[in-house]
Amino acid sequence: MEKLITDEKIVKAWDDICKVLNKDHDALKSDILNHVGNKWSLFIVHALGIDGRMRFSALQDHVNGISQKMLTKCLRELERDGLVSRSVYAEVPPRVEYALTDLGIGLLEQVTPLWLWIANNIGQFKDARANYTPITPV
Repeated sequence: MEKLITDEKIVKAWDDICKVLNKDHDALKSDILNHVGNKWSLFIVHALGIDGRMRFSALQDHVNGISQKMLTKCLRELERDGLVSRSVYAEVPPRVEYALTDLGIGLLEQVTPLWLWIANNIGQFKDARANYTPITPV
């Protein structure tokens, strides 16, 4: 079978990844990719990475279109995996703030090239969508 990727560094990196993330880790890989890779989690990581520590309501305002229920779910998943920290302050009323952990900052550093790729190719995406003709069933 012909390899699609020929860059030796990338091929070696994938070989190394496959050695560490073998079938024994399939459930963990799937779980992390399902919630870290969803659009809301990436927007939350971006917001906390760019604007820093935030309260729930400020974060909800920052992530356009997210419901309270979805924000709560995503924050819990990100906190469970060590990407986001939750700080509760004993004040009246209680204050809760969220921030990226070092692991979360590492994720932001890894997805930034993806955001840049989207930004650099936004015109091509718009053109492709404008020129797309869906196939209608016969």
